[in-house]
Amino acid sequence: MKRVVLVFGLISGAISSAMMFLTLPLISSGAVSWSSSLIIGYTSIFLSFLLVFFGIRSYRENAGGTISFGRATAVGLLITLISCAFYVASWEVIYYKLMPDYPAKYSAHTIDTMRREGASDAAIAAKTQELQKMWAMLENPLINAGMTFIEPFPVGLLVTLVSAAVLRRRTPPGIPTVAQAV
Repeated sequence: MKRVVLVFGLISGAISSAMMFLTLPLISSGAVSWSSSLIIGYTSIFLSFLLVFFGIRSYRENAGGTISFGRATAVGLLITLISCAFYVASWEVIYYKLMPDYPAKYSAHTIDTMRREGASDAAIAAKTQELQKMWAMLENPLINAGMTFIEPFPVGLLVTLVSAAVLRRRTPPGIPTVAQAV
C-alpha cells in the first residue's frame, strides 16, 4: 500500500502545487479576475484529486482485484493527506515568501468590490476590521497551515468516498458470485 499511496499522493500533490504556483501570480497581477479565481482554484484541486480514484484502482488491481470500502477509503485518505500537505506547503511559500503583499491586494479588491456594489460606510468599515483580524490571525504559520488545509481536504474526502464506493469489489473478477451462480 505504501508504494501506491506515495506514488499517487506525490503526483496529486505535484499537480496541486504546480497549479497554485501557475495561477496565483496570474490572479495577483490581474490577468485572471478574483471572482474566477475560485473556479480555477477548486477545479485545479478537483483535478489533482482525480489521482485518488486511480490510486485506489491501482491498489485494487495489485491486491488481486478485490478491495473493501474501508481499505479503499484508507488508501484514498492517505493519498489525499499527501496531496493536501503539498498544497499547504506551496501556499506557505507563496504567502510568506513570494507574495507577501497578497493580504493587502485581496483586502483592497474586497473593499473596492463593496464600494462598487454600493455598500454603506459602516459595512465597509466592519469588513475592513474583519479582514485585518483575519490577516493578523493568519500571520501565525500554524493557523495559516490549518486554514489552508481546510480548503482542499473536503474535496479530497468527497472524491475518496465516491471512489471507494465505485471501486469496491469483494470477489475477484471472473469468479461468479452466489447471485450469478443461481
